[in-house]
Amino acid sequence: MSILDSLRPLPGLRVLVTAGASGIGAAIALAFRETGARVHVCDIDRAALDRLNRQAPEIGSSMADASLPDDVDLVFDDVQGTLGGLDVLVNNVGVAGPTGAIQDLRRGDWERTVAVNLNSQFYFAQRAVPLLRQSTQNPSLIAMSSVAGRLGYPLRTPYAATKWAVVGLMKSLAIELGPHGVRVNAILPGTVEGERMDGVIGARAAEQGVSAQAMRAQYLDKISLRRMVTPADVAAMALFLSSRAARNITGQAISVDGNMEYL
Repeated sequence: MSILDSLRPLPGLRVLVTAGASGIGAAIALAFRETGARVHVCDIDRAALDRLNRQAPEIGSSMADASLPDDVDLVFDDVQGTLGGLDVLVNNVGVAGPTGAIQDLRRGDWERTVAVNLNSQFYFAQRAVPLLRQSTQNPSLIAMSSVAGRLGYPLRTPYAATKWAVVGLMKSLAIELGPHGVRVNAILPGTVEGERMDGVIGARAAEQGVSAQAMRAQYLDKISLRRMVTPADVAAMALFLSSRAARNITGQAISVDGNMEYL
């Protein structure tokens, strides 16, 4: 096998992408589909699932709230029925959480951020690991963290805390699952172009009393390359981590962020 061939995931991989109907998740799901993978996604957004189904009807889907264990169980019932097993889990689900000084945050917002960003990672990993251990196709678990999982993030403490926790979970699972041939890594996207980032920038601008344009410029000034990343950039990293070229890469928190210097 040539090095170039090894850079492509094996065709026919069975892949589950959480929060896979839009944004980064959809970019990852569609990228795997292009490699010949059999892909299933779940999402809480019915309209987004319907759009993805019209675009790529061969991708299976489940509507689910990833923070609810019962919903996660139903997703795996669907995965067993449509894929018959699992070779790759991309644990992508997450929310931005509240923006504000810690003394002003509502406890419910904190608890929801933890439930979606962290608890869901546990629920999906717990159900996926037995299936990944049965795989003979270079099995891989990819956890979606954030550049906020390696840097402090003032006014976004719930988000940053959960994204640091995802990295800790990933590194621990890499050690736990390595003897079984299952690789575990985290992708840490930086500032990703799209509606979600527009909302984050708008909320932070309002909190600091500046325009959204000025806040966007502040974000770009913190990035060495002076540009945001795209969902396709993150999807390309997910494909690489699932390829044979990455067979000895595990326990790594890999940033895709243009070198975000600080937050």
